[in-house]
Amino acid sequence: MAAAETATRRSPSTASAAKTTKTASVAGKTDAEEPATAGAKAKASAGRKTAAKPRAAKKTATKAPAAKASPATAKKSGEGDPDEPGELEDVQLEDLEDLEADDAELVDEPVVEEEPDEEEEKLPKDAKEGGGDFVWDEEESEALRQARKDAELTASADSVRAYLKQIGKVALLNAEEEVELAKRIEAGLYAAERVRKAEEESEKLTPQMRRDLRWIVRDGERAKNHLLEANLRLVVSLAKRYTGRGMAFLDLIQEGNLGLIRAVEKFDYTKGYKFSTYATWWIRQAITRAMADQARTIRIPVHMVEVINKLGRIQRELLQDLGREPTPEELAKEMDITPEKVLEIQQYAREPISLDQTIGDEGDSQLGDFIEDSEAVVAVDAVSFTLLQDQLQSVLATLSEREAGVVRLRFGLTDGQPRTLDEIGQVYGVTRERIRQIESKTMSKLRHPSRSQVLRDYLE
Repeated sequence: MAAAETATRRSPSTASAAKTTKTASVAGKTDAEEPATAGAKAKASAGRKTAAKPRAAKKTATKAPAAKASPATAKKSGEGDPDEPGELEDVQLEDLEDLEADDAELVDEPVVEEEPDEEEEKLPKDAKEGGGDFVWDEEESEALRQARKDAELTASADSVRAYLKQIGKVALLNAEEEVELAKRIEAGLYAAERVRKAEEESEKLTPQMRRDLRWIVRDGERAKNHLLEANLRLVVSLAKRYTGRGMAFLDLIQEGNLGLIRAVEKFDYTKGYKFSTYATWWIRQAITRAMADQARTIRIPVHMVEVINKLGRIQRELLQDLGREPTPEELAKEMDITPEKVLEIQQYAREPISLDQTIGDEGDSQLGDFIEDSEAVVAVDAVSFTLLQDQLQSVLATLSEREAGVVRLRFGLTDGQPRTLDEIGQVYGVTRERIRQIESKTMSKLRHPSRSQVLRDYLE
C-alpha cells in the first residue's frame, strides 16, 4: 500500500513534467517555424516581382510563386495541419489573383521600341556583322609602335633594377678577404688537377684522400662564386660608360661579366694588387671586343675599331683646343698618317641609316621617299621606247625576211645581244663577206626617206 501511495503521489508530478516537456516542444516548433515563415514571405514577394518581367517568362513565374507560397502561408496561419488540401487551394487562388493583376498591368503598358543608333546605321553591313576587310590606321599603328617601345624600355629598366637589387645583397670585400678567397680558389684548382692526374695515370687514392680533394675542389668553386658575386657591381659601373653606342645596357653587363670571370681565373694575389684594379682591364676588354663585334650593322675588324676610337679622341681634343672642327690635315698630322687615310677612316666610322626612318615632326615621311632611284624608268621614256619598237617592226616588215633577220641579229633588236658577222653567217649558212654585203644593202634601203622619216623623230 505504501508503495502504491508513493507511485500515486509521483504520478501527478510526472504528468506535470510531461506537460512541461510538451509545451517546450510546441514552443520550439513555433520558434523554428517563424524563420521559415519569414523566408516564405520573402519568396512569395520575390515571386510576385518576377511576374512583372517580360511575357516570355510569365507562365513560369506564375507557377513558381504559387507552389512556394502555399506551404509558407499555411505555416503562417498556424491552424491545423499545413498539408490540408482546403487551405492549400485557398492560398493558390489568392496568389493567382495577385499574379493576374500584375499581368494585366503588364499588358496595359505600351511597348517602347529603341531607335537604332545613327552611328550603327552608318556602318556597313559587313562591319556590323564583324566581317569585312581590315583597315590599317597609320596613326593607331604609330601609337602602338610607340607604346611597344615604351613598354620595352620600361621592361628593360625593371630588369636592370631587379638585377641591381639582387647583386646589392652581396657585401663588398676588403683586401684580406680577396686574398683569402684567392687562396681557396688556388687550392681548389690544385686539387682538381691532382684528381685529374690520378685518373689519367690510374693512381690509386685512398677514399679519405679522394673525399678531401673533392671537398677542396667544391670549396674552391664556392670561393670563386663568392668573389664573382661580390664584384658584379664593378661591372655595372664600367658598363655605364659604354651606353648609347649600339648595345643595350644589359648586354654590356653580360659581356663585362664574362671579362670578370676571366679576371677571377687569372688573378694572382701574390702581386699585391687589389682584385678590382686587375679585373677592370679584363672587363673593359670584354666590353670593347663585344661592341666591335656586335654594335655595328656592318662588322669592322677590332684593329680598325681601335683606330676609329683613337681618331675620335684626337678630334675631340682638337675641338676643345681650337674651338672649331679640325681639318683632315690637322688630324693627319696628329695621327701621323695621310689626309686621305683620315677621310677613309671617317668613312668607315659612319653608321648606316635605315631607309624606313621617319623624317619631320609629324613622322609621316620616310627617308627612302627622298632618295632618287637612278634605275627607275620614266613613264614618258617607256612609252617612247614602246612606240619606237613598233615603228622599227613596221619598217623591217618592208624588207625581205633574210634582210630583216640580218639586221635584227646584227644590232640585237630581238634579245639585246648584237652578233658578229661570223655568227650571223653560221646561222644562214653563208660566209661573213656575204653577210656584210647583205647588211650594207639593207642599211642603204633603211636610209631611204620613205623608211627613215618615221624614225628620225625619235632622234630629236
